[in-house]
Amino acid sequence: MAETIEESYESAITRKVVRTSLKIEEKSSSTKTTTMTTPAKLFGRDIGSYDEVDVDELLAKLTAEELSMLAKEVDPDDNFLPPSQRNNYDCEKDPTGPLNRKKLIEHINKQALETPDRPEVKPYVAGVVRGKKWIPPPPPERQRDADEQISIDLGDEYEQALDTASQEEIIDLAAILGFHSMMNQDQYHASLLNKGQPVGLGWDGITKASKQKVYPMDPPNDTDVDETLKKIEANEPALTDLNWNNIKNISEEKFERLFDSLKKNSNLEVLSLVNVGLTEHLALRLAAALEVNTALRVVNVETNFISPSGVKALVQSLNTTKTVEELRASNQRAQVLGNKIEMEITSLVEQNPTLLRLGLHLEYSDARHRIATHLQRNIDRIRKDLTLRLQFRFFNLQKAGARSQ
Repeated sequence: MAETIEESYESAITRKVVRTSLKIEEKSSSTKTTTMTTPAKLFGRDIGSYDEVDVDELLAKLTAEELSMLAKEVDPDDNFLPPSQRNNYDCEKDPTGPLNRKKLIEHINKQALETPDRPEVKPYVAGVVRGKKWIPPPPPERQRDADEQISIDLGDEYEQALDTASQEEIIDLAAILGFHSMMNQDQYHASLLNKGQPVGLGWDGITKASKQKVYPMDPPNDTDVDETLKKIEANEPALTDLNWNNIKNISEEKFERLFDSLKKNSNLEVLSLVNVGLTEHLALRLAAALEVNTALRVVNVETNFISPSGVKALVQSLNTTKTVEELRASNQRAQVLGNKIEMEITSLVEQNPTLLRLGLHLEYSDARHRIATHLQRNIDRIRKDLTLRLQFRFFNLQKAGARSQ
């Protein structure tokens, strides 16, 4: 006899169903088995009787208050819904007018300035401790004894070297060993870069703030869009790297012409379209071009407005020709791709034997680990293949040299 207890819960109204099943097996010479099951019940009725209940009719009988209570229990896991529709908070206040960010900040600053400060219970006096000063408790006796008994025998040679070493040499040794917490940042970086220790900073020196270095701004991208587009359409062998990064106001028609011409181009190897306003429609056109093009090796479409499904389409298009070695598509419209899209992208990457680098922000560690493992496997396979080719070529050269002798 076996007894089984099953429990089920519902989100809107908590209900508990206990199902008890009794199974009696009787074996005879003819091996006959008999099973008896007690039907599960809910509020005195069988579970099967609720299958014919019309949910719409039940919802129609609920009042507005009951519907609002039922809606508050629902929290869909959909990142495309606005936060106001995904949480239980419902603001019932009427809007006082359109949002004016400037006036709101001015009102907050004015309110902060006009609000009087709270009076101090005891005024501040330099050098006087207000309240009770915290004193750390002494370490346990066992710990102190252990610290006193620790002794390391480095040998006479190392002991003599450390005894005669200067303070700068001790700091350099600590930096080499990775003890960066025992020194300040100026000393640590000076030791790593072999620049010499800063003057006036000893072992307990304090690093003062230094001025930030002013770097010149990057020059604007002066690539002629129309001229390079004509070269791509003409399939010129000299143009192997196309860089349209940060170029504003490129029309959708020019992007469509570019992606259509990539289907016939056999010389372009690097395509960079960073911060140019690529949308979902254009990403799908690019994915269709990548399914045909066999010359591209690097594709960079970072900082655009491509949705997670568009990013997935780009990754999926690489599995057709299997020639692209690097794809960068991070910093898009949606910062989070979602678990479903990340797992699908992971499955697609694991089917690609040529992809070596993927620039994409993944939230889940499982997807990151699987993709990193597969990319490392691709790199190792290419390295082994290259090593075998070099060895074979060297063997052929040696063989040819022996024949000539």
